[in-house]
Amino acid sequence: MHPRPSLLALGVTLGLACASASASEPAAVEQPKLTAQTLDSGGTMPAEQARLNFDHAELHFTVDPARRHLDGEATLRFTAREATDVLLLDLDRNLPIRRIAIDGKPVDKSAWSNPDGRLRIRLPKPLAKGGSVSTTIAYGGEPHVAKRAPWDGGFVWSHTDDGQPWVASAVEGEGCDLFWPCIDQPTGEPDLVDTYVTVPRALAAPGNGVLIDIEDHGATRTWHWRIKQPDTYAISINVGPFKELKGNYASRYGNTIPMELWYLPAHEAGAKALFAEFPRMLDFFEQEIGPYPFGDEKMGVVETPHLGMEHQTLNAYGNGYPKSEYGFDWLLQHEFAHEWFGNQVTNRNWDDMWLHEGFGTYMQPLYGQYLVGDMAYFAMLHTERLSVSNRSPIVSGQRRTEEQVYDGKTGPGLDIYYKGSLVLHTLRGLIGDDAFFESVRRLVYGRPDPKPGNFKPRYASTREYIDIVNQVTGKNLQWFFDVYLYDAALPKLETTRQGDTLRLHWVTGHGEPFPMPLEVQVGHTVHTVPMADGIGELAVPAGSLLVIDPHSKVLRDMPHVDAFRAWKKQQAQKKDGKKD
Repeated sequence: MHPRPSLLALGVTLGLACASASASEPAAVEQPKLTAQTLDSGGTMPAEQARLNFDHAELHFTVDPARRHLDGEATLRFTAREATDVLLLDLDRNLPIRRIAIDGKPVDKSAWSNPDGRLRIRLPKPLAKGGSVSTTIAYGGEPHVAKRAPWDGGFVWSHTDDGQPWVASAVEGEGCDLFWPCIDQPTGEPDLVDTYVTVPRALAAPGNGVLIDIEDHGATRTWHWRIKQPDTYAISINVGPFKELKGNYASRYGNTIPMELWYLPAHEAGAKALFAEFPRMLDFFEQEIGPYPFGDEKMGVVETPHLGMEHQTLNAYGNGYPKSEYGFDWLLQHEFAHEWFGNQVTNRNWDDMWLHEGFGTYMQPLYGQYLVGDMAYFAMLHTERLSVSNRSPIVSGQRRTEEQVYDGKTGPGLDIYYKGSLVLHTLRGLIGDDAFFESVRRLVYGRPDPKPGNFKPRYASTREYIDIVNQVTGKNLQWFFDVYLYDAALPKLETTRQGDTLRLHWVTGHGEPFPMPLEVQVGHTVHTVPMADGIGELAVPAGSLLVIDPHSKVLRDMPHVDAFRAWKKQQAQKKDGKKD
């Protein structure tokens, strides 16, 4: 999940390669602009959509790579939570609708409208609470093309080096309505989805969930996949001349998890090396967080002509199979983290997106620590620290659209990644590993004892996570989250000396209490200063070695970091000026 440039920024700041696998990109295609309605994903859910439970989506897609054309027919079934007389869905108006039926009966064109991407269908008769209704929508056209996927949403129509079609969808930012009629909200996911993807016979169409069938029509084949409770933007289309690597992982929880990697034949060596990383990634997440949430489906990855995306049970991967100084592929690890943080636990509101991105980003330093120790852990955290901007709070406390959160000029932007990760590092140091990992487990699964079969995907909020931490620790840590999540500025530590006494004082953005304990090294002895009421003091004889926070446990304002960032910006501006 990303603000479009975020995944690239993550790779650059970690010093890793970000180029996608080799592809011959087609020329840009001029298309009608997306409406404001289609561009906005999330925000306040309309009352008409909140009245419905999304039971099932049966999605039929016919992909014609030569024409860059998508034909779709979606049959959607809902149960009314409250009485309603309308179905309100989202579908990009650039995919014209041919016909609509309700419960199998065609409805007149006058009964529906889609002027701006918000499809309103008037029901033939009111639907009572508890009643069910289905609609079938036939549509098609040229889906919106992503010019820089995955940073902008849409389809990528590409080719392999030998000229074969290579197609992928990536729609997180603008939402599912770019290619199928959906409820474009974090809480709008269907309980069950069946996708049927028809492609030229020479191509494969790996999909989310479990492969049910491949139906041969001679010149084409239809791939039928089934996925349970997917995030709407996690449903994807992938088409190409793929080969497949398969294997099984014996989980510590007693179940067996299928593993699949769909790759281009020209990249077989890199694909095999990446596939070899799957078991240890599974071991790390199952050991530190809990059971892989979709073990009865698969751990899947597909090579794409864009960098990557956390498509549930079929993560998109286009990182080019690089070697890393940390011994793992950051892109795969980050996207796979979203199976827990994003797909298993989903934010109720885009404003809570740090629950996906902050936790997902923290998994890379943690994984480096798991693989090779503290040096990798702190090296990655330091790189993240240099990327924190502190222009806006991570959480606003308001309903937000995806764009409002990911736009770094008006919202937190990349801070939901890097600052979110560093906040978790600081919280872990404050409450200890046992309490920290139990709080994460409860957030992800809704319980402290997850086992295959005793949990299902769930929604959560920042408020819920704060309550979990308070419950697990038996303390009220609201002060911690008030400063780190709801303030833009980091806490500042003021120090003064009077004789042999060192006085310490926390200063926060809005004067909030901040009793963050602080370690101080004097000579070769480390002391813990309680900092009650945000104030503390310690005897430090003149001339003694003095190191504040020697183990880098606490995220705080660091003037040298700000000075370095300002210098880097100046250097970049000078370089750009010379180019001009």
